[in-house]
Amino acid sequence: MHLLKSLLFVMVSTCITVTVFAQHTYSGKVTDSKGQPLEGVTITIKGTNISTATNAQGQFTLKGANDAVLEISSVGFETRTIKGGSNMAIVLKESVANLGDVVMVGSRGAGRSKTESPVPVDIIKLGTTNNTTARMDLTSALNYLAPSFNYNKQSGGDGSDAIDLATLRGLGPDQTLVLINGKRQHQTAFVALFGTRGRGASGTDLNAIPIDAIDRVEILRDGASAQYGSDAIAGVINIILKKDVNHLSINTGWSGYYDHEYNSLNAFDPSQYYTGHWIDGNTVSVGMNYGLPIGKNGGYINFSADFRSAGKTFREVPDTNVMTNPKALPINTIRRAFGDASVLAAGGMFNMEVPIAHTNTSFYSFGGYNYKNSNAYAYTRNFSAAPERFPTDANGNLIFVPGIMRKTADGSETYYNPIEDVHITDYENSTGFKGTFKSGWNWDISNTIGYNNFHYFGQKTFNASFNPANVNKTNFDDGGFNFLQNTVNAGINKNIRKGFNLAFGAEYRYENYKIYQGEEASYALYDPNKAAGAQGFPGFQPADVVNANRSVIAGYADAAIDVTKQWLIDVAVRAENYTDFGGVTTYKFATRYKVSHNFNLRGSVSTGFRAPSLQQINFSNTQTNILGGKLVATRIVPNYSPLARVAGIPPLTPEKSVNASLGFSWKPAPELTITTDGYWVKIKNRVVLSGQFSADDNTLPAGLINELNNLNVAAAQFFANAVSTTNTGLDVVIDYNKKIGKSNFKATLAGNFNHITINSINVPAVLNTSYLHQQTFYSTREQSFLMASAPKSKFSLGLDYSRNKVGAGVHFTYFGQLTTQGYGYSGSPNPIPNGPGDPNISGSGNGYDPYVTTDDGSTTVPENFLFHGKVTTDIYGSYKISKSVTLFGGIDNLFNVHPDLSVVPNARYASAYDSESGGPFDAIQMGFDGMRLFVKLAFNF
Repeated sequence: MHLLKSLLFVMVSTCITVTVFAQHTYSGKVTDSKGQPLEGVTITIKGTNISTATNAQGQFTLKGANDAVLEISSVGFETRTIKGGSNMAIVLKESVANLGDVVMVGSRGAGRSKTESPVPVDIIKLGTTNNTTARMDLTSALNYLAPSFNYNKQSGGDGSDAIDLATLRGLGPDQTLVLINGKRQHQTAFVALFGTRGRGASGTDLNAIPIDAIDRVEILRDGASAQYGSDAIAGVINIILKKDVNHLSINTGWSGYYDHEYNSLNAFDPSQYYTGHWIDGNTVSVGMNYGLPIGKNGGYINFSADFRSAGKTFREVPDTNVMTNPKALPINTIRRAFGDASVLAAGGMFNMEVPIAHTNTSFYSFGGYNYKNSNAYAYTRNFSAAPERFPTDANGNLIFVPGIMRKTADGSETYYNPIEDVHITDYENSTGFKGTFKSGWNWDISNTIGYNNFHYFGQKTFNASFNPANVNKTNFDDGGFNFLQNTVNAGINKNIRKGFNLAFGAEYRYENYKIYQGEEASYALYDPNKAAGAQGFPGFQPADVVNANRSVIAGYADAAIDVTKQWLIDVAVRAENYTDFGGVTTYKFATRYKVSHNFNLRGSVSTGFRAPSLQQINFSNTQTNILGGKLVATRIVPNYSPLARVAGIPPLTPEKSVNASLGFSWKPAPELTITTDGYWVKIKNRVVLSGQFSADDNTLPAGLINELNNLNVAAAQFFANAVSTTNTGLDVVIDYNKKIGKSNFKATLAGNFNHITINSINVPAVLNTSYLHQQTFYSTREQSFLMASAPKSKFSLGLDYSRNKVGAGVHFTYFGQLTTQGYGYSGSPNPIPNGPGDPNISGSGNGYDPYVTTDDGSTTVPENFLFHGKVTTDIYGSYKISKSVTLFGGIDNLFNVHPDLSVVPNARYASAYDSESGGPFDAIQMGFDGMRLFVKLAFNF
């Protein structure tokens, strides 16, 4: 028996030894045709399940049998099959069919083709599209390129003129997460308040990122909180920066609006308005990008810089004869300087990566700085209507200040428009190391810091309560706010075997939000018979000052599994804990099934959340006025305040969502791609800003009135988890790209159908005592603005052709119907006492189920502003002057199409200029500035 055991031991040892010595180690480096290392390339021993992936330096090692054949594959490149060896130098050739279709967002493993992703992703290559339009900033460009991307250029919104907040699928601007190179980007410190969509929300300023720094934009149109954390309810925008080296590009251009119909110079009496030039909004931009190689292992550093200067626009209805012209409106005394703000912006960005020699580790860093100055006219001050807003002498006579005040031609009115001058600084930096352990696990550890400062100044305005001797004090420091976010992230992932990728990670995030006060003169009251503070935007007061912070810790796990060659499953789970409200866990399941080699079914279901921002929890702002001869203060009360608790407003909690999507991708021909995806997003407890509850309302609880009086506050409004909604819709994208000899033809049809339903409005019991209080808490007007976050449908059709040196194109964009409401000054013809249509409610001027009187005085009608669907047409042409220089020129909105006027057609006297913007047009997606001309030059060396 002992001999038998010994023989068995020798046999097993021999087998093991033979097996070990039969193993061979294969190694090498994979690069693209430019010599850049490729990360995440799959190396498989053909005929087996043995595989690995290249690290950040493009390197790999793999053990297998002698004389093995290796299969090297990566999305976007042609697959190679070669005999294995040591220290191999492998070059992959880009695949013409898949080039540009590789997406990184939505997966923690190697990139995927967008048609084989289990969730819909748009890929937008700005370098090929940005020069063919007059639009010179990222937000407005994406508005015309992505079907479910929504953006409304604001006017007269107390800061919203300076920040262009965008949304996906009709949700809030803070319900879309923005990444740069896969790292979380900070939000702006700004909170949207007056005159704007997304009221009560914050968001990310995409225009702080130079367009010339961007290689492509990936828009994940699906809930992704389980993968990326808070804010990703609607989806994720991932901005991929350029890595180019030894290539200098310079893009410069001019554009201007030629609106021959509504330019205020066309007005019947131009002295009633501020005016500019026949071509206004003149914009000049310059951008550059250049990169340098670092070392001999594929390292690089890429630099970008941009400058943009845009002038103001002025728009008014030319004819004021309402009785004879159905397109006429009365003189706009509300905003005599209605139009876009001027903007001066400059910034720079870098992107670098350096492989560390003789290791499997790389150092990387990217970031940038941006400065923006927005100069916008506020609402008009008219002496006849509000003398308390003007400097006067001891006898009440106007002190006329030339250069600020103006007189109409007939001398009947003196007016001025305060200027809101906003200065914004924004910076971001990510620094980290990534590499591969010997066990094959890829790792990445990084720190990302972002900061946004928003500083208000008042120009050409007055604190009318000043001593008349101080009338020359016309500029004010109004204070502002800033937001800092620092994120430490660590993650690992491994291709466990071919078709199975596993990832884990952890994150720590610190956030800080501050409000700092303005100078005393910007908010103080020196004369009780006058209006307090700087007109236009009163400064932040000492009571508004706050310095708040919180921390967040998170952990995640996700896996991507090819169950079969046809069936892919993605699963993810993420847990987060906030120091201010506790923890939340989210989940996601996504799948794709290849019905055939060119047709894929895909779908997902997930839970999501958005943590209330520090801005929403802590924002406070006091505005003062004179009513009945006494100081009146109206205040947005921070959520943590005792007044909020007395009003029954609970502490803010996370918004929670359930997302589902179902769709398909089809590539019936190499040149043609069709994707269709339906979605359903249900969100509970969305954070919104309530209306103003007045201390003069004796129907409010006595305790609330007493608290308002004790704080010397006449009215207060609150941030609250007030609304639950459901968004349903359909995205359709059809791409056709054909190359015939020296000619290229591209056609893209992209569309979005979107519907928003308000499921419930959660009025606190203390305030849910009457129809008036329900309307005050969240009025029908506010509801209409929420539902007007996106048009019911939006389609774009782009046709582009080029041959040799010449190119041309035409782009059509359809913006569908939407409806908003005015403030209301009349009751319904059939009112319900203390209910809908009651003149004391609907006619209160607060937007509570608003009605207005018709022009003939015969009846009243709902004050609904209906904006019908409209199509804009953009054309361009290009000519390659030389190998390095290309000229572009064209016209956006060729036919000078405008949205419908913000007016009730048969009640123009009562409803004119009663929209959120105070002008003839409301802020809707298609804009109101009309035809825009442009010329651009592109240099490439």
